[in-house]
Amino acid sequence: MDNYIIGTCGHIDHGKTALVKALNGFEGDTTNEEKQRGITINLSFSNLTQKDKNIAFIDVPGHEKLVKNMIAGAFSFDVIMIVVSAKEKIMPQTVEHLDILNILGIKKAIVVITKKDLVTEEELENNSKEILNFIDSYEFDIVLSKSVSIFDDNSIDELKEALFTLQADTKPSQNFFRYYVDRIFNTKGSGTVVTGTVLGNPISLDEKVFICDIKKEVKLKAIQVHGNDTQIANISNRAALNLQNIDTKLIKKGFIISKKGYLRGFNQVDISYTLLKDKELIHNTLYSIYLGSKKIEARILILEDGFATIKATEDIFSIYGEKLIIRQGNITIAGGVILNPIVDPMKKSQKRELLKALEKKDILSAYKILLQAHKKGLGLVSSSQRFALSHEEALEFARNMEECFIDEKSLVIYPLQTKETIKDIIKNIYIKNKYALLSNSSIGLRLVWASETFIELALEELCNENILTKDGNLYKNSDIKEDIQDKLEVIILQRLKNEGITPTAPYNIYDELDIDRRLGDTIFKALTKKKLVTRIQHNLFIEAQILTNLITEMKNIIKQEGYIDIKNFKQKYTMSRKYMIAYLDYLDKMNNIENKDGKRYLIS
Repeated sequence: MDNYIIGTCGHIDHGKTALVKALNGFEGDTTNEEKQRGITINLSFSNLTQKDKNIAFIDVPGHEKLVKNMIAGAFSFDVIMIVVSAKEKIMPQTVEHLDILNILGIKKAIVVITKKDLVTEEELENNSKEILNFIDSYEFDIVLSKSVSIFDDNSIDELKEALFTLQADTKPSQNFFRYYVDRIFNTKGSGTVVTGTVLGNPISLDEKVFICDIKKEVKLKAIQVHGNDTQIANISNRAALNLQNIDTKLIKKGFIISKKGYLRGFNQVDISYTLLKDKELIHNTLYSIYLGSKKIEARILILEDGFATIKATEDIFSIYGEKLIIRQGNITIAGGVILNPIVDPMKKSQKRELLKALEKKDILSAYKILLQAHKKGLGLVSSSQRFALSHEEALEFARNMEECFIDEKSLVIYPLQTKETIKDIIKNIYIKNKYALLSNSSIGLRLVWASETFIELALEELCNENILTKDGNLYKNSDIKEDIQDKLEVIILQRLKNEGITPTAPYNIYDELDIDRRLGDTIFKALTKKKLVTRIQHNLFIEAQILTNLITEMKNIIKQEGYIDIKNFKQKYTMSRKYMIAYLDYLDKMNNIENKDGKRYLIS
């Protein structure tokens, strides 16, 4: 089924809610306050269906003090229905709504001139021209214009039929699902239910979703679209999501729900902005930022060339190209576009060039600038948030870049000069320990930012330069001709002899000698098999003769004092409690030793 969302806008009492009711029978003003005051306070949601086409309506308030609620709905519009009274014509709130829609980039518009029964035919014709000329000055794409009265059924039916003939474009798809929460309920028997508009990509009932603001992944119990249970909610669907095992009180209006791993939150984002007429932004001043259905209090740090940084006290989960509104009190100051939703450590000059490229949608240049700041690699996975690109689109941009290495498996791009950095690090390891014997993965433990594929490229070049030689999956110094494993056995055994009863743990030895962990384990097994070394515990190996001497001394303590425990053992030997317990436990394995309440005795 084709779906699109029509949002209403216009001045208070110009008939927006009455028009929606005339079209689909939905009573938008449902709260007592709304009915008593005769104005729409909250957003109301309804729909109209004909055959395979569904139109969702979002009716927004027109009162000047409720513009913030209008903004919360406007971000999800596919088409705007500009409602203007034939008698009153363009009024202040109409103008503010048009300003907001313009800076949010909503261009496809329907103009409905209401209350035509209150003016003469001549007035209707003249006023309609005036209204349309004014709206046209905002460069909207006016796809439909109608004059109606809710008391004239024919005019309403004509409008209704015309709406179903529209070929309205829905929101652009992205490679992940996003959804701003605009209402939260707790329903008996179902639990927590949220409503919002599907953005980015559809969501299916068998998928898990991630509540970004509280970093919690949950399952979906049910999905409803306009009151009907469904297995999938598509882009531009007004959808209710029944969330499993989550307290309603934990979720707030403006929270964003997505898929795990796609959106990271930052308390700073960079934007371009456009001021409304006669308005200004003051540097380092607190403003209200409206992003989707979320309101954030944040400081605006003015940069040059129409750019600014939003600095908030909470994380912002946004994507490239997302629109926002900046207000102060009840006054709309400016509109903005998210250019840089991810905080990057970079120089001011780099950021300035980055924002210029992003404003022009010059993604290739943006990648090049970012790569200068990310010497240790730029993750292409983040491109879905950073540039609103799929992984394949991100790879395609990367493939068009020169002087870089792309790891398509790990989805990371590196400046080619970084390969020399990796080579220098590896060479220094083999200079420090000429008997170093490392694998790609063991080098990767030290260079956690480098992918195995990139490290492999550096290792291959070092082999080609005759600096290293490959031995199975290990790399050794090309100058070493002897059997390194035999040499390492000698080195490790001598080290254990030197360290006596407080030997270093194997993994620390491996790191200090720069040898692969698997190889190190093999060497310790070989020394143990030859009975040159004894394994006391998982990570404690001691030279065999030193252990024999120690056990003899421990038994002498028992003979002299009647027993051995931590206290009298410590009086004879200076070592940590860790070693003492290990040796006492080892003593317990002997047939002539008995352990009673931590004291070891000789059995006659």
